[in-house]
Amino acid sequence: QEHLVESGGGSVHAGGSLRLSCVVSQFIFSRYNLGWFHRAPGKDREGVAAIDNDGTISYAEAVKGRFTISKDNAKNTLYLQMDNLKPEDTGLYFCAADIHPLKVLMITRYPDVPMAYLGQGTQVTVSS
Repeated sequence: QEHLVESGGGSVHAGGSLRLSCVVSQFIFSRYNLGWFHRAPGKDREGVAAIDNDGTISYAEAVKGRFTISKDNAKNTLYLQMDNLKPEDTGLYFCAADIHPLKVLMITRYPDVPMAYLGQGTQVTVSS
């Protein structure tokens, strides 16, 4: 059973936009902290944006002002609106959930931190 299913990736030119979606099982959506992680080619998975259960929204410094995380409680869906994309945004984007708050991972960007639940990822390619 897949608990997190991402969609919305694709190929765009620099400056373009994409919106990623992640359908989350209801049990996880209502109880866990949710976030998006990015793995650039040849690099570790790092935090991008998160919504913790207490309502705290946090972003990695590299995406502040360009990416917006949101969720739709009626649809159990997590979103990542990605604007003004840059070539360095290229990579796999994962939806994730964990019982621990994710804010610290967005600030510190600790690599490859195990998550309670992690989606399969959706590919984003930004060409210059």
